[in-house]
Amino acid sequence: MLKIAFREEAMGRTQTYEWWKRFKERRNSVDDGPRSGRPTTSKTDDNAAKVYEVIRSNRRLTVREVAEEVSISKTVCHEILTENLGMHRIATKFVPRLLTDDQKQNRVDMRQELLDRANDDDNFLKNIIGDETLVYGYDVKTEVQSSQWVSKTSPQPKKSRQVRSHIKMMLTVFFDSEGVVHYEFLPQGCTVNKEYYLEVMQCLHEAVRKKRPAVWRENRWMLQHDNVPSHSSFLVRDFLAKHATTVLPQPPYSPDLAPADFCFQSSNQY
Repeated sequence: MLKIAFREEAMGRTQTYEWWKRFKERRNSVDDGPRSGRPTTSKTDDNAAKVYEVIRSNRRLTVREVAEEVSISKTVCHEILTENLGMHRIATKFVPRLLTDDQKQNRVDMRQELLDRANDDDNFLKNIIGDETLVYGYDVKTEVQSSQWVSKTSPQPKKSRQVRSHIKMMLTVFFDSEGVVHYEFLPQGCTVNKEYYLEVMQCLHEAVRKKRPAVWRENRWMLQHDNVPSHSSFLVRDFLAKHATTVLPQPPYSPDLAPADFCFQSSNQY
């Protein structure tokens, strides 16, 4: 009769007879009865506060590590984190560098300047040629290794490169909206100094003259590169000034304004 009335939700035959027996013995509640053994007292406000302080000091700790620090069971620790504190683990977002507030504001100001120029000139973006970058290789942590404990209202955590690269090769590549204009690899054993970068600028000018003759004749092309010493040296700036080359402003550590830096650093995580 129970099977007909409740179909799939009905209990099995053994469970039905077990509960029939209990009710026959004058049990009138379906709640769990008291059990033998010591009651659980670890899930307290005091332990929740301790767990919160431990997590605040290091959000990358695992449940096991936090439980050992507070001297509670792993199960209770997980319940405190998820139920009492409303926290969960998410993987950190990789960014090339963490910026200060002043650097962020500097980036906003320069981006607004470039945006205004782009709104005033439809061909502004088409005339930009940039830039060179280093190709790195890292032993990147997995999502689990880099994940952190956060609350529902916390922003997504970020991480920057914290270890030295085991592979580094300088790829000098300049491109615009039509494709690559010039590229070359730095020879092994050489360093990028002002003399080397001056030779790169000379090769770039020749490449622009041959591959982009229209913008070369009208001197419409603009150079975008970062602010490393070899780029901002007097020798290079003097060469660019003599050839009337327009150099776009570049705030420090702004890969989003330097497409090659952002693309190569993002792809080399894998």
